Amino acid sequence: MQNHLGRRGFLALAATGALASLPSFTASAAPLRSSEPLTTPRHQLWWQAPADDGSMITQGLPVGNGRLGALASNDSGRELLLVTDATLWTGGLNDTLDSDGQFPYGRADFGSLTLLARLTVEIPDHDLGAVSGYRRTLDLDNGVVSASYVRSGVTYRRQVFASRPDDVIVLHLGQDGGGRYTGTITLEGTHGETGGTAESFAGSFANGLKYGAAVKAYGSGGSVRVSGSHITFADCRELTVVLSGGTNYAPDAAAGYRAPSVNPVALARTKVRAAAQHSADALLRTHAADHRALFGQFDLTLGTSTAEQRELDTWARVQARAATGDPDPELEAAYAQFGRYLMVAGSRDSLPTGLQGLWLDGNDPDWMGDYHTDINVQMNYWLSDRLGLSPCFDAFTDYCVDQLPSWQDTTRRLFQDSRNRYRNSRGKAAGWTVAISTNPYGGGGWWWHPAGNAWLCQSLWEHYEFTQSRAHLEKIYPLLKGAVEFWEARLLTTTLDDGREVLIADSDWSPEQGPLDAKGITYAQELVWTLFGNFRTAAAELKRDAGYAGTVGGLRDRLYLPVVSPRTGWLEEWMSPDNLGETTHRHLSPLINLFPGDRIRPDDSTPKDILAGATALLTARGMDSYGWSNAWRSLCWARLKNAEKAYQLVVNNLKPSVNGSNGSASNLFDIMDMGGGRGIFQIDANFGTPAAIAEMLLYSRPGHLELLPALPDAWAAAGSVTGAGARGGFVVDLRWRDGKPTEARIRSVGGRTTTVAFGSTTRTVTLKPGQSVTLKDLAR
Repeated sequence: MQNHLGRRGFLALAATGALASLPSFTASAAPLRSSEPLTTPRHQLWWQAPADDGSMITQGLPVGNGRLGALASNDSGRELLLVTDATLWTGGLNDTLDSDGQFPYGRADFGSLTLLARLTVEIPDHDLGAVSGYRRTLDLDNGVVSASYVRSGVTYRRQVFASRPDDVIVLHLGQDGGGRYTGTITLEGTHGETGGTAESFAGSFANGLKYGAAVKAYGSGGSVRVSGSHITFADCRELTVVLSGGTNYAPDAAAGYRAPSVNPVALARTKVRAAAQHSADALLRTHAADHRALFGQFDLTLGTSTAEQRELDTWARVQARAATGDPDPELEAAYAQFGRYLMVAGSRDSLPTGLQGLWLDGNDPDWMGDYHTDINVQMNYWLSDRLGLSPCFDAFTDYCVDQLPSWQDTTRRLFQDSRNRYRNSRGKAAGWTVAISTNPYGGGGWWWHPAGNAWLCQSLWEHYEFTQSRAHLEKIYPLLKGAVEFWEARLLTTTLDDGREVLIADSDWSPEQGPLDAKGITYAQELVWTLFGNFRTAAAELKRDAGYAGTVGGLRDRLYLPVVSPRTGWLEEWMSPDNLGETTHRHLSPLINLFPGDRIRPDDSTPKDILAGATALLTARGMDSYGWSNAWRSLCWARLKNAEKAYQLVVNNLKPSVNGSNGSASNLFDIMDMGGGRGIFQIDANFGTPAAIAEMLLYSRPGHLELLPALPDAWAAAGSVTGAGARGGFVVDLRWRDGKPTEARIRSVGGRTTTVAFGSTTRTVTLKPGQSVTLKDLAR
């Protein structure tokens, strides 16, 4: 049964909290049980082998409820779940600077995201060698990982899902044909906990964070009992295992990011006992209905794949796509839907997704699994509004709001440290900024990142452009204003060769290359130009700070904006005609106002030399980089309406990762090549690549929508997208054939007037919120 909750109604429910729960691990009312059956999955990935215990990050299948996540191995004889809580962080405020005025950046000081638990279910007589017909699937529509196999004529099935309504992870084992299950369940912590039982454990970190987890098992037929440090089950026709866990983290700087009244292990026990009062089917229906309410808001068809392609399992299909070079439009659409699945699983009611989202295979993730503010956390949320998941953005908004008091305090106390090469030359600091890396305790790591505040604000503002939510605008206004105040105090006046006086950013580093102390870097100039403009619009919309907004407008008019180098022909990255960094560097920092901003665009609003310089720089950066960098490149080429280059970069990210090379692992996690045969999971590309696909189909800015701006030949025959978000407060349903739109339905979720364009044809649409119009003549 389809969920027909409209986009506008869905956003309204989210704004009132009707679709949200408290953001920390806390007691909650019993959820309403759904009687709706699971939908027949239309979006499903499948494999013919389980994950190896030692390769979980590349083979394990992810589940998550936005706070609690797991990777599942689905081995017939030994199911392994690696369980993570988004708030299980070591470290703290980290406000003692190193000798260079920058932040320490280690697991003991800055901290790290870590694993909560390992849950193992061993079924000795179901060893993989003793079964046949093995298959496992990831049902994206219903949010379920499943596996099936045959042993002695009996078909055995299992399901794994992470329920947000019940706040538990569920593993259910069933069968058809009179089979039985006998084995053991083991719950283990990952930090050397002591004093636990077979059904629960508790622990705490040196930073005072308390955590705990609990498990409950029940079955039909046979017996289930505690035996020493394990739970044993014997001769069960079915078995259900329910796990919960969490921490006493609270998103409150005033409380030191702790909820003293929360006893995590006691709360986990309460949750598993409550869930165990219900059948696995009831838990699954409730979870699936909740999952579909989000996931079902969007759909995508990019064409029809061949029968031969459809017969292949997901990993074989990825390999075949790379080997033959033949387009596989259904696989490419499935990759976008997989990114959406990860967003639903990883970003609801808790902390936002960082470098690895909710999924770890140990306690030492690279770069601590943190929030990088010079690309990672922003890219993670380019997907949400574009692909029908606006409520998932709230975790990012809430994080910034909750961290702001600490960011303000740290900036006030530490930014002007005499050892900080990035301190303001004018001798004072105001407002707030961040470091390159941030944690959930208000802490920064690595180096100061002065322009990071402006980029975070750009993302926050763009969400307002998509949703037109006044409540969101009011929530982020202090962040916008504080960032503006920081830059008002930071900008320097300089005189150009032509005698003009302009404002430039103080000493900074263009991420992550070139001179460490260059003034007027393009990255900062563009971001501040955007920040000042967005602040003025916000102040006018909220009817606040009119005088100050006027002052900021005057500063914006005086900002230096980059020019094209007479030596390279590229848009300058630094205030120098020379290339001071790596030509093919992974970051596209000087192109930040091509995407995600849009000061630079291929129309008459942009001087031709600037557009040509931006295009030349993007060309020089190349077409082969890390997954997240390819995604950013693809987005930029989509903005330039170069469909084939944008598409090629999407395809590059679908290449199979071999021996740690850049590309997709067998479970579709994006792998970043660190050299020496070592590859690491970084989730950015899993979100950024679907965003690129969306931008190829629909470009938007307030007041203007463009249909199929970068449609590649591989998808041109026929396709459709339903529920695509558009800036200005609209949602678009679009169908096309032979490269031309056949029908476009424009719905308002707050927007009023916009032009809709395809090629040289334009229409002006005026709607009230909740209204829609269907256009059928744009391809004439």
